[in-house]
Amino acid sequence: MKSNKALKRLAKIEALMSDVTERYSASAPHVRELLQDAKAAVTRAKEAVSLRTSSGTAKNPAVKHSAPTSKATPEPSKPKRKLSAAGRKAISEATKKRWAAKRAAAKKTASAVAKKAAVQKATAKKTATKRAVKKTGGKGSKQKMAAKAPEAAATAL
Repeated sequence: MKSNKALKRLAKIEALMSDVTERYSASAPHVRELLQDAKAAVTRAKEAVSLRTSSGTAKNPAVKHSAPTSKATPEPSKPKRKLSAAGRKAISEATKKRWAAKRAAAKKTASAVAKKAAVQKATAKKTATKRAVKKTGGKGSKQKMAAKAPEAAATAL
């Protein structure tokens, strides 16, 4: 941080500390004493920054720039490693094998999910027909039986 900016901030802090110390009640002298000690510490810091600024040591010394190195041909510490054709082929085959296994697993889970959904659908269909029969109270089937009963009795005579 620049010295002037630090001095301004320390001055604000010192003013705020003075204000708080004045407003604090006299019933707690130990707290008031701590606030005065803090204000004294801020004052000492402010004086140290101002002394450093006036002596000129706060300013950064001029940085000597060395001649720029050529970025077009950097000297690598290790030679660049190259992948052989056989190595590249082995990596490609291993990748293909991994993806094939992943696709097979996905297909297996998809078929299992579809099978489970079909079973649930069939179960739902069965329960729906049972509910429909219960709602009608079985009247439809009784009416059919009643209609067949006179025919059966007539044929039996």
